[in-house]
Parts: sequence; structure tokens; C-alpha cells
Amino acid sequence: MITEVFFDVETKKLFSEIDKFDPADLGVSIVSLYRRILDENYIEKEGKLMSFWEADFQKLWPIFQEANRIIGFNSINFDVPALEPYTNFPIKKLPHFDIMAKVKDVFGRRISLDSISKETLGREKSDIGVNAVLYWQTGGKENLKKLQRYCDDDVIITKELYDFVLKNGYLHFKDKWNTQRRVDLDFSYPKEKSQKQIGLF
Repeated sequence: MITEVFFDVETKKLFSEIDKFDPADLGVSIVSLYRRILDENYIEKEGKLMSFWEADFQKLWPIFQEANRIIGFNSINFDVPALEPYTNFPIKKLPHFDIMAKVKDVFGRRISLDSISKETLGREKSDIGVNAVLYWQTGGKENLKKLQRYCDDDVIITKELYDFVLKNGYLHFKDKWNTQRRVDLDFSYPKEKSQKQIGLF
């Protein structure tokens, strides 16, 4: 069996509110994740969406540490360093898989989650990151519900894009000239590595 974790982080501050461009200084308000188990044919056997506020972050780390692949979008340069101050282990050394980084490696530049989602899945993000910070800073039950919903939605979009590539081998997006582009990608596990991982369970 293979364990995959899709995750997204929302922060307490914007970069304009801190002294340097370091995600570790932003503070994390909430982490949402989807954990799933795949069989040897990479078919999902079970999965669960979960959200964690700061008081429960310690419950995150065993979930991350047991995963064969931790999937995010701009996670290596943003989500992971934002979480680092909350950990007592080298979270950067875990098996991270950053969809934005994979697209950039092929296309040569960063493409937003919203752009890829609209052209590939036909759906937009439910909100924007600035509002997520404002929901946290304003507080209140309804704002925190909106924050959690937004974070959850980004996780689901990330999962759907990942699964789309596994099935179809490409993503669509529009470039700065509003022209639809296609980028071919391979998200499959390296054959020898995946066989070794499956054998461990």
C-alpha cells in the first residue's frame, strides 16, 4: 500500500506585514490535508479530508512522516517553510511533491493554481489568499468557517489536478497572452522505488 497526503497551509499574515520575504515569519493559521491509501495498482482504497488549527498541529506530523508522497502546490517554497517553525524534525527532508515546481521544470515559469484549475478542471478557486489572512485576523465563527472552507477547497483542487495528470499526463493553463497552453507531465512513481515502497507494507 502507498500513503499519499495532499495539503495546503494558510497564514496569519501577508508578506507586506513582515520585514523580510520569509514564509517562516508569516505564522500558520490552519492546515488542511487529504490523506489516502492506494493499492498496488494506485487505486484509492480509502481517503479522508482533515483540518488542523494551531493547537492541533502536533497531530499533523505523524501523518506527514508516514506518507510516501506529500503533495502540494508551491509547497516547497511556501507551505513547508511556513510550517517549519512548528516542527521539531527536518520537515524539508520528507518526500515532498510540488505540482507548481513540476510545471515550472517543464514550462520554465510559475503558473498559478487558479489558472491551471480553470483550464484543466473547469473550476476556479473558491477565494483568494489575501481574504484567507483577513478571515483569520478578523476572527469570529463565520470567518473561521470561510477560512477552513477555502483551505479545504485548495486541497481538493490540488488532489484533482494531481489525479488528472496521473490519468491523462498533462495540464492546461492560459499564458500571459491569454492563449491556452498544455504542459505534459509524468506524476507516476519511479518503478523501482514504488515497488520497494509497496514491499515495505
